[in-house]
Amino acid sequence: MKKRALVLLANGFEEVEAITPIDYLRRAGVEALSAAVGTGGALEVSGARGVTLKADLSVEAALAAEAPWDAVLCPGGLPGAEHLAASPEVTDLLRGAAASGAVIGAICAAPALVLYPLGLLRGKRYTCYPGLEARVTEARHSTEAVVVDGALVTSRAAGTAGLFAQALVEALAGPAAAAALAKSVLLSP
Repeated sequence: MKKRALVLLANGFEEVEAITPIDYLRRAGVEALSAAVGTGGALEVSGARGVTLKADLSVEAALAAEAPWDAVLCPGGLPGAEHLAASPEVTDLLRGAAASGAVIGAICAAPALVLYPLGLLRGKRYTCYPGLEARVTEARHSTEAVVVDGALVTSRAAGTAGLFAQALVEALAGPAAAAALAKSVLLSP
């Protein structure tokens, strides 16, 4: 059965951190969909740099989906990560995904602003945008570009989005798929 990943998009999201994982996951055969958060049911979401995307579904529809998500991903960007953190639907999706053992991915501001307040970093190794680690006390911070700790995948910023997406491909489709992806897009660490 094809793996399913959900990328959460709230107004002010960091475009590269959302689009790169969607693109790379789809290249690897993962069904990667985007969900609009906090838009009152509208599917158009504006990024931090003014790029507007039409999400595949609303966060409410994603929450009501019959099949579970194999991964739930949070791009950073401000105020996008703050909007994700304030959404009860995002909270429910992330808690449900974590409880089911799904992959949880977060990049840039999202590990500190979205995952940490929900307790999803507690006792884990993680990375985030430099300086935001000061907000996190019950986890082990790393300055690596990407950190994988079990089903948790975190990354630092827009410049690490390709490596973040590759780690997500590996978590969902396996090492061979991640290596093939890296070769096809000329991704090097």
